Amino acid sequence: MSGTIAGTTSSTSSSAASRSSATLATNFNTFLTLLTTQLQNQDPTNPMDTEQLTQQLVQFSSIEQQIQGNQTMERLLELQQAGQLANSGALIGRRVVLESNSLPLQDKRAEVLLPPAGQADIAVIQVQDAAGNLVRSEMVKLGDTAGRWVWDGKDSGGRQRQDGTYRVSVVGRSPQGEAIEFTTQVAGIVTGATRQNGELVLRLGNTTIGYDRLREVPGT
Repeated sequence: MSGTIAGTTSSTSSSAASRSSATLATNFNTFLTLLTTQLQNQDPTNPMDTEQLTQQLVQFSSIEQQIQGNQTMERLLELQQAGQLANSGALIGRRVVLESNSLPLQDKRAEVLLPPAGQADIAVIQVQDAAGNLVRSEMVKLGDTAGRWVWDGKDSGGRQRQDGTYRVSVVGRSPQGEAIEFTTQVAGIVTGATRQNGELVLRLGNTTIGYDRLREVPGT
């Protein structure tokens, strides 16, 4: 299966480091301007106290070191994410499991992982479209589903829905009828990876899910 790996020059962490560096640089320049002005306009007969000047110079040096440290950290974060992006290429064409409420319908197939029977013996699965409309609702008995629910892309009226991104929720029901929230996990085929809005994400058809939501790469 073909796939794509794309990148941009930004990331969440490196953007934060850039903002921090910019703030420090502004403070640094302001401090330097004030110090220079102070030295230029001091009274020759009553010069600045040596101890006070030393403290300001130490502060000057500290800010400069912070700027250099932030620039180094920013570069390291960029290299780290570039490495993650390159490594994600090995996932293209692989089935993966992610913790997400975004359900990718690919080639008329979507898969939701279900927990084993425990406090809940029944699960209610609801699939919604991008507009929030209920597309499919189904009740399954846990333990009889091989740990997963596969959707064929058909709505409750039997109409075939187009491939794309849907939203899924899974709520368990105890024998007493109490609702039990489950962590939703979905499975799909990776078709690419990219940096999107400052975040490294995996593409599963038209669906994008953060790389940090990856929970399992089942063996072949």
